[in-house]
Amino acid sequence: MRQPPLSYPITSSTSRAIFGRVRAIQAKSGRFDMLLCVGNFFGSTSEAEWAEYRTGAKKAPIPTYVLGANTQDTLSYFPDVSGCELAENITYLGRRGVYSGCSGLQIAYLSGTEAQQRPAPGHSFSAKDVAELKSSLLSSPNFRGVDILLTSPWPRDVGTFANSAGEIDTKKCGSKLVSDLAASLKPRYHFAALEKAYYERLPYRNHVVLQETPQHVTRFIALADVGNTSKKKYLYAFSIVPMSSMDPAELVKQPQDVTENPYRKLRKEAPKSKAPLSAEEEPASQFFFDLNKHQGKKRPSDGKERGDSQPKQAKKPPQPTGPCWFCLASPEVEKHLVVSIGTHCYLALAKGGLSPDHVLILPIGHYQSVVDLSSEVLEEVTKYKAALKEFFRSKGKRYVLFERNYRSQHLQLQVIPVPLDLCTSEDIKEAFITQAQEQQIELLEIPEHSDIAQVAQPGTPYFYVELDTGEKLFHRIRGRFPLQFGRCPAWEWGQPGISPWAACYLACLCWFLSSRCPSSCLGLGAGDPHALCATVLPGLFTHPKFLQTYTALCVVLML
Repeated sequence: MRQPPLSYPITSSTSRAIFGRVRAIQAKSGRFDMLLCVGNFFGSTSEAEWAEYRTGAKKAPIPTYVLGANTQDTLSYFPDVSGCELAENITYLGRRGVYSGCSGLQIAYLSGTEAQQRPAPGHSFSAKDVAELKSSLLSSPNFRGVDILLTSPWPRDVGTFANSAGEIDTKKCGSKLVSDLAASLKPRYHFAALEKAYYERLPYRNHVVLQETPQHVTRFIALADVGNTSKKKYLYAFSIVPMSSMDPAELVKQPQDVTENPYRKLRKEAPKSKAPLSAEEEPASQFFFDLNKHQGKKRPSDGKERGDSQPKQAKKPPQPTGPCWFCLASPEVEKHLVVSIGTHCYLALAKGGLSPDHVLILPIGHYQSVVDLSSEVLEEVTKYKAALKEFFRSKGKRYVLFERNYRSQHLQLQVIPVPLDLCTSEDIKEAFITQAQEQQIELLEIPEHSDIAQVAQPGTPYFYVELDTGEKLFHRIRGRFPLQFGRCPAWEWGQPGISPWAACYLACLCWFLSSRCPSSCLGLGAGDPHALCATVLPGLFTHPKFLQTYTALCVVLML
């Protein structure tokens, strides 16, 4: 039988007012299992008021579990760093650790603020505290994460890839050690306070899409001070079924608004550097040779001292092996098609486009694909996409964008507008999936906030589609791939009634006409073009668009 969810209110501090509020909610909605407190527990509680609870004159309405001191002033309220009962129904969890309830719920906690000096004062935590808490959980071979993580400070960079945190700059505030802890423990819920602001972040994933097994998401919630004048939320009530009691498929379900993990970069950098230990944190000495200690200078392989080495220069984009039609500095570029030039990218009309406003987003320098782009180029590509979306919407259109990183040397992001009244984004998505199934191509849907660089490594051939809703489809190319795959459904939306196969061939004819290639490019041979076209395009021959293109084509053949 499935376990009923446990109900918890979380608050940023406590006082007579918060206990009164909990009583009122319980009377209306039912009893909570416990009250958890992050932030400053004694923030607004007077000495006289606390004495009433300590002596038993007053009692908390439900079992209440609190974090420790965040300042030197309140340190005396917490006599035992390993945790203790402060008053009836009020328990101090301790400096760090894991609370495991009889239901199987796991709550990891870390008291205090990040230490700014060594040794760490009693109201602060150090890198050693975080490392020991992580080690106690990660040493289990079946560890998947914890249900709840309680910290007073916010994690640094929690706002990356997410909704705005308002006035709080998440790149400057908060603790990097808490970020590292959250990235390692993978809590389903992470609660914090201290920034005096309410912030409920969009859920983020704990796995790399298409590279790792799907895992549960994390929800970060920060609470404001109790009784704040701005009436920001300071009490958060929720129900949760312990991870250990959940169906695995239900546990790893990804919500529609899930984002990338904000600590991904931090986790990549973590193995490269270790925080130095303070004197009190030095590992015990031993009789055997210590491989962790530097016994002397290591001689560089080139025979030079490391101090004399030159700093690395910024990596330049690779240079084309031959003439490139899309590098803006190349004489091969047909500059009359260029619409806009930015700092790192430019916009151009497509040669032989599927519609008059079919455009390409291209990097000015030579990059083969999106995954090869530097951060500044990628940022400008994103700005171009946003501008095009806004522009096409003003014209009553939506766009579909695709990239084929296969048999191409320079990145070309094809952006094709489609009238809003012609089809929905779901129709466009379905058209791509249907075409893929017909040609035995596996198109995988990747989450909206994911980064394409996570799915494909540089040099990997792939086909990638992005809708203006943010939905993305991806195919890793492992063998042969039809070069006109993206153009087939795109032409069909703009020219309803034409079969996808005919649309592909017509797109080829348009390209042939615009590039003025010899007839051998299309395999037409030296025969009568009228007879050949009538043979291979019986269903398309009478279409007005085809007749216009075909007539012009014949003129080219006679030149």
